[in-house]
Amino acid sequence: MDQERRKVIIREIEHWQRSKLLPDQYCDFLLNLYLDDGTERTPSSIAGKTAAMVQRSRGIQWVYTIGLISLICMIVLYFNDFPSVLQIPVIGLGVAALLRVGHRKRKAQKESVGLAWIAAAMLLMLGGGLYVLDRHTDGSWMWLAGFLGLCAVFWIIYGLATAIPLLHLCGWAAAMMVYALLLYRLTEEPAWYDIQLFWVPVACLFAWASWLVQRLSKQASSILFVGALLLWFMPEVYHAVLVEEPVMLQLQLIAKLVVAGLLLYTLRKKWIAWVA
Repeated sequence: MDQERRKVIIREIEHWQRSKLLPDQYCDFLLNLYLDDGTERTPSSIAGKTAAMVQRSRGIQWVYTIGLISLICMIVLYFNDFPSVLQIPVIGLGVAALLRVGHRKRKAQKESVGLAWIAAAMLLMLGGGLYVLDRHTDGSWMWLAGFLGLCAVFWIIYGLATAIPLLHLCGWAAAMMVYALLLYRLTEEPAWYDIQLFWVPVACLFAWASWLVQRLSKQASSILFVGALLLWFMPEVYHAVLVEEPVMLQLQLIAKLVVAGLLLYTLRKKWIAWVA
């Protein structure tokens, strides 16, 4: 077959593949037919890429892979028998390894894959920490508050440093949980207006901070603004979850919605400039 005609056919098949006009398997088969010297093209499907990678792998890579899988299985199976001084470093190493992989994937322009690895690291950090607390502490709420506080600080700092807004927001959400836990344990039957005073000024502080940092980082400003909205309605959440007999909960919620709506509408030109 004429070389020019062959190139035209190959370009057309590649166009079909990019446009999803034909399944990847069919396109790979057609491309392999028209490539010179019988050289096979690397498949574009996940299964094809995996098979090609396995075929090119060397013996030492198989040894490393099997050894790593065996090590992970041993850690999972015997983790309960480890002392706490060993469990904590194991969890820490696992978190660090997942974060490193996630960071490398993001640098390789694989944002969604990198974020998935980072999310797995944060879940391991949270789940592993709660497990260690359950196994090796007396169940005191202070241990839980301290651990959630550490998670909140780490998530906020890491979310800011790596430009991950959702992780930044999760850090503030964890800090709100710690604050709610402290209020629940350190106050005795507060009135409904006391609970409003516990949260509404903090919401105003977050709104002010959102305005303050908007010149430095629009992303951080947006997260602080969302945090202010969450804090604005936290008294009602506190009433519903932690107060045995909430008083005027529906009335408070409607009033807060009306006030928030009026404020957002009146100041829309300002706050949209902060976060947009």
